[in-house]
Formats: sequence, C-alpha cells, structure tokens
Amino acid sequence: MNKWQLVLEDGTVFIGDHFGSDIVKYGEVIFNVNMTGYQEMITDPANFNQIIVSTYPVIGSYGINSDDSEAIEPSINGLVVREINHEPSNFRSEESLSSYLKAFNIPGISGVDTRELIKILRHKGTMKGAIASMDLSPEVIINSLKNNHPSDDEVSHASIAKPYIIPGSGDRVVVINLGMKQSILKELTERKCHITVVPYDYTAEQIMRFKPKGIIVSNGPGSPYALKDTIETLKQLMDKAAILSIGLGHLLLALANNLEVERTKYGNHNASYPVKQLESGISYLTNQNSHYIVNRKSVDQSNVEITYEGLNDQTVQGLALSNNIVMSVQFNPEGSPGTNEANFVFDDFLNSISKN
Repeated sequence: MNKWQLVLEDGTVFIGDHFGSDIVKYGEVIFNVNMTGYQEMITDPANFNQIIVSTYPVIGSYGINSDDSEAIEPSINGLVVREINHEPSNFRSEESLSSYLKAFNIPGISGVDTRELIKILRHKGTMKGAIASMDLSPEVIINSLKNNHPSDDEVSHASIAKPYIIPGSGDRVVVINLGMKQSILKELTERKCHITVVPYDYTAEQIMRFKPKGIIVSNGPGSPYALKDTIETLKQLMDKAAILSIGLGHLLLALANNLEVERTKYGNHNASYPVKQLESGISYLTNQNSHYIVNRKSVDQSNVEITYEGLNDQTVQGLALSNNIVMSVQFNPEGSPGTNEANFVFDDFLNSISKN
C-alpha cells in the first residue's frame, strides 16, 4: 500500500494507506455517521466537493452496484475510512469501492484514526483539507488550503443544463433541481406523477409554462444565501401552486419568507436522525445532510408554522405556510441511505394538491 496523507487547514496531518485515484483533491472535510449506504452517500449531489470521513469502521464490504446511486457520477472529492474492504461479498456487487472511486478520479485514504479525526472536527468545526501523496509537503498543502476560497456556485455544477420530462398519468409536478437525489424521482414515479425536472435557474414564468399543480424544490449542496435568484423565484411561485421544499429547498423557502438561516459548526450528516411531527406527536427516523438550519426564534416571530422538530436538539425540521399548500422539510423524506419511513411527506404534498 502507498502511504498518503490527509492534511487539514489547521496543520493536522493523518497518514494512511492510499486507495482509489492517485489525483490530489481538496475539499471541505465533514464526517458522516451512517452505518450503511456509502454508495448513496458518495453519489448524493449535496456532498459536492466534500471530503467525507466515515465514522463506521469498515467501508466497502458490499461493493458498488448499478442501482443504488443517487446520481450518474459521485460528487465527493475524497473518502477517509478506518478500514476499506477490497474484496466485497454481495450478490449485487459489480465492483469494489476502490475501483469505482478510481474510475471517477476520487482519492481515498484508509488506516486513519477516524475517532481522533472526528473529535477534532467536532471540537474545531468543519475545515478545509486535502488528500495527497507524501510527495507534497504539508506546508505546501496548508498554504494552498488557506489561499483556496470555496466557490459559492456548487448548485450550478450539481444541477442540470436543460429540462427533461418523465411521463406519468397523475398530477403534473415540476422539480427544481438544485442537486437532486434520484430517489425523489423514484417516489414521484411510484405515485404516477407527470414530472418535469428543470434547472435551478429557471424563472417562475418558465416553470409555470409547464402548468404544474405542484412544485418540488430539491435538496442540493452549498449555502442557501448564494441562490438569491432562486429565492426570488420561490417568492413568485408560492401563490401559484402547491410547493414541497426539501433540504436546501427548505432553507430557501425559509429565506423567501424572511426567516433567518444559520450555518452549524459541523453539520448533520446522519441516516437515522429522529424527528417528531408536531401535529401527531409521532416520531420518525430521517436522513439528514445539511450544514445549515433555520433559526427557530425567527420562525416564532413569523406567521410560518413549524411542522417538524428534531428530537435531539429541537431544530426546525419542517415548515408550512398558512395556506397549507406550501411546505418544507429539512430532512430527506426519500431516505437513501437509511429508512424511508418519512416518505409519506410526498403523499401529504400530493394530497395538498387535490384538496386545493
């Protein structure tokens, strides 16, 4: 095994064994606590340009298959694990995780003390980092990290260039693709929706030409504050059709209603995060993948209703406007990875269409 290094912007260096591509990559280092679902995790467009540290000790045991990806290509810039399995054992496996990452020019490093690394990230917060060969000195890498300012146009890379249609016999639904997971389309096609997927920068006028009864604003990467035009589009759409905003879309809906959104210290990347539906009092396990949350005090001072809250920290996990046809959720109701027991949110969305 070739020795490679993970270098953080604060000067911390971890040495480990190289796998995947031999290309040096820089990115935002986050940690993900999922026990399974690494394929969905690395192909989720919301993880665009991130270096992911897995808390689970062994990754790669069931390989990679053609069915579980959330996008055509993986979105991450690197993967850090305690141990990688190079010989997966699963009847659905088509190749190893290492060969998959190599095919898409993504480096990985194993043999790292991930517990110590995650302690650092929890204490200091998310940092920039790089996975690189030992040929580069840490000083050179750290200097590059300090001079490398993250781009605020992640969504433009994670979205699509042109709209496309998935025919169905049910309600007409437009999905604004901010970095959409394919599982959203699976949920809608199972409900026979006629789906039109449009780029993130489509205007309200362009969207309404498709005569949608409902609009979904997808999940995606980056800061919601960078999408000022999309926020204005949402403002124009709120009285024209039923709306369901997910993940990044949830944050945009909050900003469109003059609520405050704030960045957290190290985000929430979790496939089994408990959320309570306030109306019923029932709790569900959900998939979370976000660095931002809605400020609860700003909601309390508005006319927007909180519909879901996090059981661990009472964060705002869902919103609804008084007209009951505009709603949002912080979590990913389609799961993938993790449970999909909250996918009834899509039913609630479609029911709001039929009621109105």
